[in-house]
Amino acid sequence: MAEILLFHHAQGLTPGIGAFADILRHAGHVVHTPDLYEGRTFPTVETGVDHARSIGFDTVIARGEAAAASLPQNLVYAGFSLGVLPAQKLAQTRPGARAALLLEACVPPETFGGPWPAGRPVQIHGMDHDPSFAGEGDLDAARALVAATDSAELFLYPGDRHLFADPSLPSYDADAAARLAANVVAFLSRLR
Repeated sequence: MAEILLFHHAQGLTPGIGAFADILRHAGHVVHTPDLYEGRTFPTVETGVDHARSIGFDTVIARGEAAAASLPQNLVYAGFSLGVLPAQKLAQTRPGARAALLLEACVPPETFGGPWPAGRPVQIHGMDHDPSFAGEGDLDAARALVAATDSAELFLYPGDRHLFADPSLPSYDADAAARLAANVVAFLSRLR
């Protein structure tokens, strides 16, 4: 069993994030889903990103760190898209982190003082033609991370959708989301 801190994407803490957390809970894990937007959700990625910009990406990360502060250190940090920022920072810098799940985003480890911690498992997921993931450097960062450590895995799914694993959004892709969930559950079952 793992204890997971799961951060939402730019549209906020949608019902789809809750549904994904429930998949992990059903597999026997404890999942925390803090609200980094203080109750706000947004109808599009663009409006959500605009909100994140208006409060500051550093604020998003700081709220993620605050959510982790009252939890044990040996967490798995997970994030969807924008939520990868606090998840990846905590996975790289918080003592005792068990692993990371970077869903539909990845930033170069140097962003948070890199390199990636030796032996810390990380799994990265995204669509191979997603303009945000594949077109804005995240896929390149993911490939570089996989090349730099033996503890990283990259899963690419065919398609061009962003936020494909959130069943509450129009971008949802049921087949790809099911494969992502199965890969994540298998990853979590292998953690020691």
